[in-house]
Amino acid sequence: MSTAVRPRTRSTGAQRETGDAQPADVFVVFGITGDLAKVMTFHSLYRLERRGLLDCPIVGVAGDDWTVEDLREHARKCIAHCGEKIDDEVFDRFAARLSYLPGDFGDDDTYRRVAAQIKDARSPVFYLEIPPSLFGMVIKGLAGAGLTKSARVVVEKPFGHDIASAAALNAEVHQYLRESQLYRIDHFLGKMGLVEILFLRFANTMFEPIWNRNYVSSVEITMAESFGVEDRGHFYDPVGALRDVLVNHIMQVVAAAAMEPPASGDATTLKNALVSVFQAMPAADPAHYVRGQYEGYREIDGVAADSTTETYAALRLHIDNWRWSGVPFFIRTGKQLPITQTELRLIFERPPRLGFGLAGVEGPEPNQLVVKLDPTTGIRLLVEAQRADSVKPEQINLDMEFAQEGGEGATPYEVLLHAAMVGDSKRFKRQDSVTETWRVMQPLLDAPPPVQAYEKGSWGPSAGDDLVAGHGGWYGPWVAS
Repeated sequence: MSTAVRPRTRSTGAQRETGDAQPADVFVVFGITGDLAKVMTFHSLYRLERRGLLDCPIVGVAGDDWTVEDLREHARKCIAHCGEKIDDEVFDRFAARLSYLPGDFGDDDTYRRVAAQIKDARSPVFYLEIPPSLFGMVIKGLAGAGLTKSARVVVEKPFGHDIASAAALNAEVHQYLRESQLYRIDHFLGKMGLVEILFLRFANTMFEPIWNRNYVSSVEITMAESFGVEDRGHFYDPVGALRDVLVNHIMQVVAAAAMEPPASGDATTLKNALVSVFQAMPAADPAHYVRGQYEGYREIDGVAADSTTETYAALRLHIDNWRWSGVPFFIRTGKQLPITQTELRLIFERPPRLGFGLAGVEGPEPNQLVVKLDPTTGIRLLVEAQRADSVKPEQINLDMEFAQEGGEGATPYEVLLHAAMVGDSKRFKRQDSVTETWRVMQPLLDAPPPVQAYEKGSWGPSAGDDLVAGHGGWYGPWVAS
């Protein structure tokens, strides 16, 4: 590219986000003809239109030689493919917002034509649903066309593949953007996550006093998937479970479960509290890391015949601060496991031996608090109780499914795309958070243990169970009946 662009001063990633962002007056999607738009973007934007939350034009930019009518027809097929029953009136409103510009991302003329298309925009949002290797090229092109001064730029994960590549990518994009302009999207933060768990913890005085090392014995986070890689072998094999979900999705759940109460609700204060959790974490120990690969994975198209990529990962982390010192955080994720469910589970300390006449009764089981995160959401309390019609005490479940209480919620990308449009950065990751999570995980990339085979439909290699020996084993997950 020939356009000369004056670089900005490099950002540290921790400057205050003022909260005075203006709503988007245009939403420009680079890569709108790709797979992510097919399965997520069109469906989410349509649902925002249906809810009355979409109020700006949408410009698609991609390399395909399409017309705007081609794009609209494609959008309708994508929305229907997602299982959405299409309301023609809603779709017509949505389709009227769409326009399309074909162009090469490496050609300056593409960005000049984008500038001409959105010439009256004062608060554009650019969504880059393209490979990270193209982020720098596109952001440089936007800056060269004078489009980034008041813009927000949304980028997809993965943001780097290790700590060095993440730092290099940050340095590249910060030549043209302030950190507050960069919205790193992680679809897990659009689900019940950071904000909702914090509210559960700190808005209920029955939970907050016991949410610490004095009462919690261990914390377990499970992200189980009953499906495999299928037709995504080309993408997944260079990535694996650690890079795909551990360093991003699951670490956000760890932070939500462990962080201190923010002093206020603004994005900067919230993100400062979040990154403090990661800063208090020692680097992960490969001796407490188990990697597995389900049988048949190497036969998938796009997977190397001798692949050592993990489709299962389990590890133990610690947080060396006053609230959590000595409490292990056990994490596991995997594909081709028995069920699909993500949950956060707190296992509390066992009570002392009961001495009031219950002869022959073993010590009570530890109480547990479970927060289901995906695909359904809810809360479960496991407590011990003595029923009048029972000879012995037993553990009972106090359950609440959120869907039964509040109805259908927004999909993750609805939440995130709307947040990007209105300038709410709380659900997006900051540079220092990205850097710290890579620091924690880097030893597992540098010295990974060998992968162990496991059967489809099992809970992974037996070594994963050994990881929690002495802590009661893996519990759950809790699946809606």
